[in-house]
Amino acid sequence: MTWLLDQPLTWLFATLLAYRGGCWLRDRTGRHPLAQPVLVAVLVLGALLLLTGTDLDVFDDGTAAISFLLGPATVALAVPLHRQLHRLRGYAVPLVTSIVVGSVVSMTSAWGLVTLLGGSERLAWTMTPKATTAAVSIPLSETVGGVPALTAALTILAGILGAVAGPTVLTWLRVRDARARGLAVGAASHGIGTARVLGDDEVTGAFSGLSMGLTAVVTSLLLPVLALVLGGGA
Repeated sequence: MTWLLDQPLTWLFATLLAYRGGCWLRDRTGRHPLAQPVLVAVLVLGALLLLTGTDLDVFDDGTAAISFLLGPATVALAVPLHRQLHRLRGYAVPLVTSIVVGSVVSMTSAWGLVTLLGGSERLAWTMTPKATTAAVSIPLSETVGGVPALTAALTILAGILGAVAGPTVLTWLRVRDARARGLAVGAASHGIGTARVLGDDEVTGAFSGLSMGLTAVVTSLLLPVLALVLGGGA
């Protein structure tokens, strides 16, 4: 049994099976907000790793192929956006404005909240880039003096929370426009949230993918400036 658990392919199979189980649960519950495949997979795999005492390096080796495919999968989000390009007419200025304002609010509120609650400066900078996709948030965290591993966990958590609660909150707030809903989800919960709304509506998913990419770019440009102003940096 120990030999089997130490094989990288075991965890590749377990990851795919856990995600597929999450998809099955989502469909069986009528797409309940809590039945998000990523959330289900995280809970199942986390429990398995704890119960078996498997080294995380073994898990990382086994899921390296999935991690590699995240890049092409992110680029592929441009396909639904290309189909919706006609909806961008007359929307460029409010789109860019909302992304810039949203990025600034996300960074400053995260930094300010940690500082207000008495957290360390390092924890504050660890939290600050959480709204960008993990591939961006990790190097940004390292640049401004955060803890990259913790930033990765917080980024994933933000994505899961956005996927679970984002569409419902937007409905409560009476945000009906598919473009606005997509921009909000993509800016707050990046790829995980985008995958959620893309399955619900192609227009919302397309604008969420666009928002995710633009948020990463804007945050990458503004976070070093914010760190310079507030005295961050490694």
